[in-house]
Amino acid sequence: MRIIADSSCDLQTLDWEDFHTVPLSIYTDERCFVDEPDLNITDMLDYLARFRGRSYTSCPSAEAWLNAFAGADEIFVMTVTSSLSGSYDSAMMAAKQYMEENPGAKVSVIDSLSTGGQEALVLHRLAELAHTDLSFAEIDQAIRDYLRHTRLFFAFFSVHNLSQNGRVSKTAAAALSMFNIAVTGTASETGTINVNGKARGERSAMKNIYKAALEAGYAGGRAVITHVENAALAESLKQMIQQDYPDAEVFIYPTRGLCSYYMERRGIVFSCETVKAI
Repeated sequence: MRIIADSSCDLQTLDWEDFHTVPLSIYTDERCFVDEPDLNITDMLDYLARFRGRSYTSCPSAEAWLNAFAGADEIFVMTVTSSLSGSYDSAMMAAKQYMEENPGAKVSVIDSLSTGGQEALVLHRLAELAHTDLSFAEIDQAIRDYLRHTRLFFAFFSVHNLSQNGRVSKTAAAALSMFNIAVTGTASETGTINVNGKARGERSAMKNIYKAALEAGYAGGRAVITHVENAALAESLKQMIQQDYPDAEVFIYPTRGLCSYYMERRGIVFSCETVKAI
């Protein structure tokens, strides 16, 4: 069995030997940054901070997915939300072609309706299920059920790139014009970005997203915190969680290229298991 995700998952490795990621890309009119594991995030962010032209992202091609599928008999694929990217559609095209060309092969493509840490949560669970004796179909059903019990919440201190690419409104972008203001929000049930608040300062922003997670049904389950060059704030959020839930399993990961581009510097995403299904 092979587990594959696009690079929006922010993971480099997984507790499953046959795990691969397929890169998305970040473009300007001058340069292309391919979201491979060796991409220098600091250099990319420094360049984008200086650049005054257009920037945008591109999803993997069907051919890139087919190359990742090659040689596997059972494949699970996790993509960034189809509401904001063509990655899911490309993976679906590749899956159809692969199964036609390889009779007996099984490919399940899962639309995360999210990104980053929420994908990472699901991939961790998928790896656990892959170590069991469950059939491919049973794992597929179990992981789709699990996805409905996960959520994502964010605090971004700049949404310039999101606004430039039509992911959030220019009004939301303007809310950050004052120093140290963060916009907070969540991934909606349809996979869009729902900005629903703002906070002055990092500590206030962390309280806002943690409160939102509790209201959504977080009760001390597994959680993932991803951050853009803000490890100290990620650790403080982890400590906030473990004050309430000392045994909570909380992973912290730096973002890869795509999420670094959209979250921008200092951005934090908190993804968690919930007792409520979305």
